[in-house]
Amino acid sequence: MDITQVIALLSGIALFLFGMSLMGDGLKKVSGDKLEPILYKLSGTPLRGVLLGTGVTAVIQSSSATAVMIVGFVSAGMMKVAQGISVILGAIFGTSITGWVICLSYLDAGSGLAKLLSTATLTGVVAFIGILIRTTAKKKSTKYVGDIMMGFVVLMVGMSTMSGSVSGLGKQPWFISALTSLSNPVLGIIVGALFTALLQSASAGVGIVQALSVTGAMQFEEALPLLLGISIGASAPVILTALGANTNGKRVSLVYPIATIFGTIVVSAVFYIANAIVHFPFMELVMNPFSMAAVNTFIRLAMILLLFPFIKLIEAVVRALVPDRPEDAEIPAVHLEEMLLKHPPMALEQCRLTMNDMAQLTSKSVDFALDMIRNLESGKVAGRSLVPDSIAGANGATDKKGKPLPAITLEQAVEEVRKIEQAVDDYEDALGSYLVKLTGHEMTPEQNEYVSKYLHTISDLELISDQALVIAIGAQKAHENFGHFSGNAGRELQVMAAAVEEATSLAMEAFTSNDLSLAEKIEPLEELVDHLCDTMKLNHVTRLQKKVCTINQGLVFNDIITGCERVSDHCSNIAVAMIVLGNDTYDIHEYLTNLREDRSSAYQAYYEQYKQQYHIDLETTEDGTTSIDEDIPFVPSAS
Repeated sequence: MDITQVIALLSGIALFLFGMSLMGDGLKKVSGDKLEPILYKLSGTPLRGVLLGTGVTAVIQSSSATAVMIVGFVSAGMMKVAQGISVILGAIFGTSITGWVICLSYLDAGSGLAKLLSTATLTGVVAFIGILIRTTAKKKSTKYVGDIMMGFVVLMVGMSTMSGSVSGLGKQPWFISALTSLSNPVLGIIVGALFTALLQSASAGVGIVQALSVTGAMQFEEALPLLLGISIGASAPVILTALGANTNGKRVSLVYPIATIFGTIVVSAVFYIANAIVHFPFMELVMNPFSMAAVNTFIRLAMILLLFPFIKLIEAVVRALVPDRPEDAEIPAVHLEEMLLKHPPMALEQCRLTMNDMAQLTSKSVDFALDMIRNLESGKVAGRSLVPDSIAGANGATDKKGKPLPAITLEQAVEEVRKIEQAVDDYEDALGSYLVKLTGHEMTPEQNEYVSKYLHTISDLELISDQALVIAIGAQKAHENFGHFSGNAGRELQVMAAAVEEATSLAMEAFTSNDLSLAEKIEPLEELVDHLCDTMKLNHVTRLQKKVCTINQGLVFNDIITGCERVSDHCSNIAVAMIVLGNDTYDIHEYLTNLREDRSSAYQAYYEQYKQQYHIDLETTEDGTTSIDEDIPFVPSAS
């Protein structure tokens, strides 16, 4: 093999890779960037995942590209690890389709129909039609069809160039000797894996092996290890995606190499043990491109059939290999996939899921702070996980074994609330930037409405976490300086805490479930909290007059109730944004004005219900008067 043949081989490989890339890109463009949404929406069951992975990979001609998409989805929290596993298994099989496409370049010219279907005829016809479409079409989608056809032509020319450059190798003693050494399964698998990892493409690896098979010197026993190694080497680009992925993304990135390595070991062991017993007669069968494609397909099908029943076991293995890190017990970093920006529905779904985590963290910070108010004298509160419920599980107050987390001091609780507040700030920054980028893409009016609602909400969630920290710091000061509040102040704080807790719970549940009926309950409760705050301030003045309370106690008391009032205000903002934007109106001030002036029967009923549930009596001075001319109208008699 002289230098001209080496150059011809390299140019053939380059043309083949470029043609495959051009054809794959054209296919993706013709699909209108709908492949990613299809993968996301329709991979709900293992079987569906495998079928979709197979189909999408057959279209884009790259199993590694499909796997990289899945790593992105899992990293963004849009897909479960188990879903990703099934799609990647499908991708491993789907990439074998390319081998059959390559076979078209080996159709021999003959007479009649065979001549019409020969490589030269087929390539020429496709080239003419493709360039005609590419140069005359006005629509982009039509031009992409021309790209697909031209990519196919370049791929065919590349394969023909490769085949021509190596056609004389079958008579070379050194080449025959090298192929003979590859009959050693271990060596053959290693060689196949290494050169495929270098090419970053299983399809390219199979194409080169098919080109070598035209020499007539490659037998089944040399081809099988190479094809097994090619399946492993194709995992190299997928492994690289783990560098920028989170814990679950890293787990899914390991599925491709684990599946192919395990599949190769089992298939090899079964086959070679059976061969040692039976001595298969086809081991010395001379391979050609068609038989090479068939063996490659059979190997991958055997791997998928072998691994499909063990998807849960594969998940357990990757979770063991990539365990939860110590920092995973803390609040995870925000991860929003930039590649989803070109798919507004998916980008918004990603934002919704991320905002649900943000809302759960915000709710945890309020729970911590209110729990501190309830436990001023003991100085300890129940421990809680600092990760969203989507990660910590349904009960964030227990460890992985289901045991309650240990109690912590109020000082420690303040630090926990501070961590959450910082994390919520990070969520706001990341989501705000992402949503602004999303507005630069074409969206429907409904999608624009969601962007507006989300931008409103992330600001209020962040402000709620700020006020939770204010309440927590106030509770810590109260515990350290005077242990408890004087007179009825402690009981009043308990009532306020219960009301604010319900307001927060309603707001978070209404938002995460997009439930407008729950959102409508929040504004009457917010109005009641405002009245409770006014009453508590007046009662504080009365206690000062009676010398029951001190100025220092009053300052801390005022900070806490003001923080509670502002938490309820922001809960109301979240609910109002949901209602107003959900009704295709955008004047929030007008909505609130009409709501309070009209006071519908539903609004009044909710208000009366809360008035009975949360009440604080207005205290009187020593002469039997109150600090104002008339009582607050909502004060009931009993709890």
